[in-house]
Amino acid sequence: MATTAIWDVKDRLDRVINYASNPGKTENQDFSSRNLKGLQNVLEYAAREDKTEMQYYVTGINCDPSTAYKQMSQTKLQFQKQDGILAFHGYQSFAPGEATPETAHTIGVKLAQELWGGRFEVVVSTHLDKNHLHNHFVLNSVSFADGKRYYDNKATYAQLRQASDRLCKEYSLSVIENAQDGRSEHYAEWKAGQEGKPTWRGLIRKDVDKAISASMTFTQFIATLRKQGYEVKTGVKYIAVRPQGKERFVRLKTLGEDYSEDAIKERILKNRIPKKQEVLVEPKQKRMIAGRSPNLKKTRKLKGLQALYFHYLYKMGILPKHTASNKRTHFLLHEDIRHLQELTAQTKLLCKHRIENSEQLLSHQSILEQEMAGLAAERKSLYHLLRRCQDGAQIAEYKQQIAGFSKKLSLLRKEVKLCTGILSRSEAMKEILSQIRIEENEQRREEKDHEQRSRSGRPNGQYEP
Repeated sequence: MATTAIWDVKDRLDRVINYASNPGKTENQDFSSRNLKGLQNVLEYAAREDKTEMQYYVTGINCDPSTAYKQMSQTKLQFQKQDGILAFHGYQSFAPGEATPETAHTIGVKLAQELWGGRFEVVVSTHLDKNHLHNHFVLNSVSFADGKRYYDNKATYAQLRQASDRLCKEYSLSVIENAQDGRSEHYAEWKAGQEGKPTWRGLIRKDVDKAISASMTFTQFIATLRKQGYEVKTGVKYIAVRPQGKERFVRLKTLGEDYSEDAIKERILKNRIPKKQEVLVEPKQKRMIAGRSPNLKKTRKLKGLQALYFHYLYKMGILPKHTASNKRTHFLLHEDIRHLQELTAQTKLLCKHRIENSEQLLSHQSILEQEMAGLAAERKSLYHLLRRCQDGAQIAEYKQQIAGFSKKLSLLRKEVKLCTGILSRSEAMKEILSQIRIEENEQRREEKDHEQRSRSGRPNGQYEP
């Protein structure tokens, strides 16, 4: 099994990699600029003797490993591209005990030759200092063939991973099945993972996960992050956070697929779905009737407000849909026939969120109102940005975001209105159903008396002395 990754090398590589040796001086002063120190550092790190067994497992492609720094720097000077990304540093790590040093190095060289050998200078080194063998690749960012830069993106990383898997299979090594697509992880995270150390990006993930689990709305999520000490940047294209003690903001979407704004909102929404509580009830012993089989199909019994609304619609002759009621609708229910659409929407809301009583309904309404307040605040901040913005493309984007917030607010207002309607209507519905029940009971008693008198042969109004 081989895992792969690649990241860019910039001018301050010393913040990322802890090198044991200092870069040496060179005769050509053009090669000693601060911008190229990082390139020299990473080349020296990749070819260190204490990691490669006296540099036996170091190979240069389109360059000599001992002079690779000068050759790569000369290529940059030739095409006047000494700025920006200096190089790309990749790795290929094998499972412990699965490959020999010779096999690991052969695979690394073939991989580099296949992907980059036609246009770029590359140094391949196999490190033996860990319990897992791993290859390092130092790839010049500028091509010696045409002076064009190498671009690291999802497509090129996919080629790297696919080529690595294919070569591993050729040498009977295992590969990671169903690997997730995406960019490689940051070097600091990879290195910390190899050494079993935590990273600050990993700590952000844990704090974000904790904030998501404790929130019922996106606004609560933002507030929770701020309580944890994060500075949160909202009202921008990508939400970003900055932990205490850090200079730069981190876009949450860069933490993984589960940390984009849409993914976070979807995870928060799941918190609002009530979890079923399993209650162990001792089964009742039912008497079996000869010739009948027990009905194994069980349906959830409606309670509270849900049962009230379903019973009310039944009395109105609306439910069940597949059978037409022969009974006339009670005159007390005629008024609500005009409000049938609203009654149906209220019933759907109660069933969708499994609301059974007024406490749950008020709680749901409170959550909606908090979410509305948060959306209104975010929309207000966008309006402020819009008034100060001069860029046409950015103005169009702000307007699109504002329209999205307005649409969400409109839907939430309708749902809040339904909640308010349920609270005010439910009591009146109970009184109407109670009055109908009294009249029906009285009518049944009269019908029963009439039936008994008919059986005794006495006309109405005649009684025994």
